[in-house]
Amino acid sequence: MIAIIDYDAGNLTSVARAVTYLGFSCVITRDPAQIAAAERIIFPGVGAAGSAMASLKALGLDAAIRQAFDQLKPILGICLGTQIILSRSDENQTICLGIIDGTVRSFPADLSIDGQRLKIPHMGWNRIQPTAAHPILNGVKDSDEFYFVHGYYPDPANFAQVLCTTDYGLRFASVIRHKNVVATQFHPEKSGRPGLRLLKNFCLWNP
Repeated sequence: MIAIIDYDAGNLTSVARAVTYLGFSCVITRDPAQIAAAERIIFPGVGAAGSAMASLKALGLDAAIRQAFDQLKPILGICLGTQIILSRSDENQTICLGIIDGTVRSFPADLSIDGQRLKIPHMGWNRIQPTAAHPILNGVKDSDEFYFVHGYYPDPANFAQVLCTTDYGLRFASVIRHKNVVATQFHPEKSGRPGLRLLKNFCLWNP
């Protein structure tokens, strides 16, 4: 069973629908006991870091996520879930979970390409460039695009924990990893066949 963590941070049904479509059992839950009993964890989310961390703490889910990490269960972070596994976020000056050492940073307001101002948040389709091989990327092609919606991005202190980068006026980490955790800044559940491929890889991954 895969536990999809519910902490009042976005619509989780699209993640559950994608996992079910791939043939895997899942449950949307905010029950620490269900999370403890799950074989693997998906930690999605949209919204602001400050309110997300407040909800996690109020529900006791911050401890449940750290426990799952310590027990070496496979964990997939998505979007906001990716950001708040880092140490801190510039959004709301938030202290986060600290599973990966690093800071979540905002895109500069004057971000541009060839003098053309870019819109913030970064919204739409973009490619990822792997920095290393990893089972979660099996079958993902260089030409594949994934769906992004974010104004902040993860910046791990250790570049070896950056699995993929993406260009949007600057090069930022779009997939990060550490031991039994892998996390995507984009939404694989909204990214068509490439996203489903990545989700399936996670559901089969044994770190």
